[in-house]
Amino acid sequence: MSIKTRLLLSYIAMIIIPLVLFGLVASGLASYFWGEREAGKPFIRDTFTKRDELFAGVTFMAKYAPNQLTNQKMLTETDEQLQAVGGALILTKDDHVLFVSQSIDSADLPDYLQGQPDQGRMHSWKQLKQDGYTFDTYEFTFADQSKGKLYFLANSFPFMQTGIYFFIALILSLLTIVALTNGVLTFLVSRSIIRPLYALKQAANEIKEGNLERPVQLHRKDELGELGEAFEEMRGRLYDSIHLQLQYEENRKQLISSISHDLKTPITGIKACVEAVQEGIADTEAKREKYMKMIAIKSEQMDLLIDELFLFSRLDLNKLPFHFEEVDMRAFMAQFAEELRLDPRMQGVSIRVEEHNESPIPVMADQEKLHRVLMNIVDNSLKYLNKDEKLIRLEAETADGEVIVAISDNGTGIEKEAMPHIFDRFYRADPSRNSAMGGSGLGLAIVKQIVEGHGGRVWAESESGHGTRICFTLPDLKRAGGDTE
Repeated sequence: MSIKTRLLLSYIAMIIIPLVLFGLVASGLASYFWGEREAGKPFIRDTFTKRDELFAGVTFMAKYAPNQLTNQKMLTETDEQLQAVGGALILTKDDHVLFVSQSIDSADLPDYLQGQPDQGRMHSWKQLKQDGYTFDTYEFTFADQSKGKLYFLANSFPFMQTGIYFFIALILSLLTIVALTNGVLTFLVSRSIIRPLYALKQAANEIKEGNLERPVQLHRKDELGELGEAFEEMRGRLYDSIHLQLQYEENRKQLISSISHDLKTPITGIKACVEAVQEGIADTEAKREKYMKMIAIKSEQMDLLIDELFLFSRLDLNKLPFHFEEVDMRAFMAQFAEELRLDPRMQGVSIRVEEHNESPIPVMADQEKLHRVLMNIVDNSLKYLNKDEKLIRLEAETADGEVIVAISDNGTGIEKEAMPHIFDRFYRADPSRNSAMGGSGLGLAIVKQIVEGHGGRVWAESESGHGTRICFTLPDLKRAGGDTE
């Protein structure tokens, strides 16, 4: 559920829930204030009805049996009933008071009788300041023709006071319900927003302190969940970036160490030859020629190492341009095989080109760098050819929209443990760095860089004692791009 939907539902709940609760509370308050709370005490509506019925009965009696009003016992019983419903009665005859309800203080009696209007209709109640009574009057004639007058008084103050308390309780209940409902809903909604924000804050502090191990998992499907996923992706990328940077730093240290070692070997040989000449050990022309030849060989090794290192560095930094052009891979392999047969190092090595068919195999490639790939693979094979019949096979074929180029030999092969590392820079399957096989350890690493620069992939297949097969792929002509610089 999104935060927008969550907030909308909370706003609706802030309206509906208080209304429902207020209705229930109002019903309870009405029952409390106006309901029957004591045995024998009627509801307010029944109170008004009962009081009006008693007043109407006395009026009927005054109209049709006025002499009955002189019966004190009957008046006392009626007065008791009137007191239960907040009513009172005063009876006069020729302006003389015959009866006064017990609820009326006789000392205040003149206030009730002064300034009263003439006979009015029942229920046309007038407000008296005295004790909060409302009143009505009824005039009649006794049997002896004397003038009688009835004063009907209704004490409305208790009911007004109850009404005031009722409305105050309603207002306080409404305010309390609104405050509690809004407070609870606001707390729940805000907590659902603040808690993930607090989790993100803690994660940010962890990252600030350099701790990138702790994942950010909010387990939400709203906007905050999306923010948490973006934050987790950022943390993951930052974690990978830092570890990659550390790996680069470690590789740089290893690179410097390897370069130092590989350069020190020929330099040591050169220094030894120079010292031999300087100290007179090379006292004959043959010895001097021998040392000078050794110096030349070591210098050539250094030059080759520096060239390969420079090439690898430019490839690794993507600063070496590729000049792609259409190349017939079958013809290119045949030409490369002829070149190998003319190489003095290939004496005693059979070069065989496997041709599955004679149709051209067009690819987009940089011929110079492609030649370097093939030569580096062949150089690597030459170092491990130790059999009497030495053989190198070249082949190219198409499969699944790719051109697969393979160079195989029948040498000593590569140990299984070394297979995952042969394309790493400065890696040698032979643990001895001073092996007579030589090599910079960059040849196959350069192969991998150039092949990947062509959009291909490279791998090796080998079994110890049964030779090695190194393969790489190139995209076919339809998939290749144009000339890139």
